[in-house]
Amino acid sequence: MTPPNNQINVDARLVAANTKFGFKLFNTLSKQQPNQNIFISPTSVALALSMTYNGVSGETKQEMTKVLELTGMTPQEINAANQGLQNSWQKVDPTVQVLIANSLWAKQGFSLKPEFLQTNQEYYQANLTELDFTIPQAPSIINNWVSQKTQGKIDKIVTKINPDTLLFLINAIYFKGNWKTPFDKSKTGNKTFYLTGRRSKQHPMMSQRGSYLCYETDTFQAVSLSYGEKGALSMYIFLPNSNTNLATFSQQLTPENWNKWMQEFRRKNGMIEIPRFTMEYEVQLKDTLIALGITEFFGGLKTDFSPMTDSQVAVESVTHKTFVEVNEEGTEAGAVTSVMLSRSAVSFFQMNVNRPFFCAIRDDTTGTILFMGTIVDPQ
Repeated sequence: MTPPNNQINVDARLVAANTKFGFKLFNTLSKQQPNQNIFISPTSVALALSMTYNGVSGETKQEMTKVLELTGMTPQEINAANQGLQNSWQKVDPTVQVLIANSLWAKQGFSLKPEFLQTNQEYYQANLTELDFTIPQAPSIINNWVSQKTQGKIDKIVTKINPDTLLFLINAIYFKGNWKTPFDKSKTGNKTFYLTGRRSKQHPMMSQRGSYLCYETDTFQAVSLSYGEKGALSMYIFLPNSNTNLATFSQQLTPENWNKWMQEFRRKNGMIEIPRFTMEYEVQLKDTLIALGITEFFGGLKTDFSPMTDSQVAVESVTHKTFVEVNEEGTEAGAVTSVMLSRSAVSFFQMNVNRPFFCAIRDDTTGTILFMGTIVDPQ
């Protein structure tokens, strides 16, 4: 169920675009990394790519427009919508932290066009730092910013800087929310969690009884667990039934189904049992984005970054790192995305999440999906 969106003015077209892009990205990664834990922030990736979008033109821009599902929106509308979305999280719930930060890090002497810098400063608060990339401390300086903006949960996004590297565009997101109804630690105990391939393990499972927004079909159960006093942000957990599996469920993960499911949640009394878990995830998104249709971005014959710089450049890598911890108190999560440019070339509901599952953290006020992932093996 979605609360009325009458208090915060967010462009619904951008939310819809980010949702479509997020599921395309997640489903492609799921095919590339089958039977593995995956946890991404589609919002972080979209924001980092949106900053880069301000510096592309021609076929490069056309590809990005299509893959990011931004057709029909002007660049100014996209930037204004991203600004409104970022501002909205400061107003959602004072008891839940959603912190967004953006930055640009340029090699000393690399010239960026004033309009590109002004746009990213105005709409994304992305300040430019010129840095001598040749000094040994350069990666640490960037990583210290990342660590600070994720409250120390992600301490490194740059391992080394190549001689041809010219620019980093970085987004960082930090989320911390306590459950509206915390779990009682005394009721947490080791129970069986069933892994893929008929394997199992003993793992700490948190349990509670209460009233939940939930949804059941012939193929899955789902529950919504709210954060904070207002309950404006929630974690959605989807558990495929025992006669099916996560891979089959993932085939149903489309924006159309997601939006339909969000309308079907109803309140029921019941009992839930979910694993306590902590995980870190890192992925290079170049191959994934190429599979989605962004090719010129990475240095094709028609690569065009002329709105950004007069230099011949292309994206060398898109690195994405996340962290999530789910425990009795609530959830803490962080995400960082780095785009690196170089020189061209009334029934009773019961849900026991004791096997691989899908989960998402959603801002129920705007409909924005902050994080999503599959947990195959809780660590």
